[in-house]
Amino acid sequence: MKVDGPVGRVVQKVAGSPVFARIAPPIITPLDKLVHRLSGGRLLLSKGLVPVLVLTTTGARSGEPRSVPLACVPHDDVIYLVGSNFGREKHPAWTGNLLKTPRAEVSLDGATFAVDARLLTDEEKAEVWPLLLEMWPTYDRYVERSGRNLRVFRLTRT
Repeated sequence: MKVDGPVGRVVQKVAGSPVFARIAPPIITPLDKLVHRLSGGRLLLSKGLVPVLVLTTTGARSGEPRSVPLACVPHDDVIYLVGSNFGREKHPAWTGNLLKTPRAEVSLDGATFAVDARLLTDEEKAEVWPLLLEMWPTYDRYVERSGRNLRVFRLTRT
């Protein structure tokens, strides 16, 4: 699934804006979590635009479970996640959690399963970057605006 057509272009333009990066996280993330919980794990608001999953990691400092809805790129038997943080300057917390504890849980399309995460090398990321941009071209704008090397993880079922 990729966002294209007139609506998709508008969504990408809005999602790539600095204003969206400030207002979206405190609004979209809690709404996605609520819809996911109320639907028994079957629905997420963002799913109409891009493939979305709920990732549950172990907090790097707290050791507590931390769940976050994320855009994902399922491909063959793996899932790719991009630590874009809406193009903000800091890496999202979930990426630090995966670096410390790569074992996590994914809820995708009503199924929940364990995964192992691995941070891609720059070379591996360069290989899959076109696939990621096909799904969400705004990632390039996030790189420019954030000034950081976005972390990309490869998830495999355990």
